[in-house]
Amino acid sequence: MNVTSGLKRIGAAGILVAAAACANTTGPDVAATTPVDRAPSGPGYAAGSQQDLERNAGHRVFFGYDQYSLTPDARATLTRQATWLKGNPDATVLIAGNCDERGTQEYNIALGAKRAQSARAFLISNGVDASRIRTKSNGKTRPLDPRSSAEAWRLNRNATTTLVTYGS
Repeated sequence: MNVTSGLKRIGAAGILVAAAACANTTGPDVAATTPVDRAPSGPGYAAGSQQDLERNAGHRVFFGYDQYSLTPDARATLTRQATWLKGNPDATVLIAGNCDERGTQEYNIALGAKRAQSARAFLISNGVDASRIRTKSNGKTRPLDPRSSAEAWRLNRNATTTLVTYGS
């Protein structure tokens, strides 16, 4: 086998692996097909719980440096959150805006608030009642990663959605 044909085979194998990785492995949209009171739970967590939100919709979106505009990935996660919230109509959430360690405390409190509001506005524009969403800013006081590195800063620039109440 020559080098060119070997590279073609490796390339073809890579395409197959990539296609398999893109396949839908999450199954059907449970919120769209199952009544909330009969929604299945996952291993170790109940339907409508924080774990359910995290595993089926995602609970955190990330932002660029000094940004509060939503990235395409953030919009995709928030779209799943909106679907989850519409399927769990008694749930209320808190969105906390977070920043990396750079900048003053005052600046980061304001930026964190803008990040939380940006996520909230997106959920509302996707049919979630505004009264079900509270926001707050942590500024730079609650980092996911306490290191002082580019990777830590990337992780710490986020808005995190937490279930506050479910049901009556």
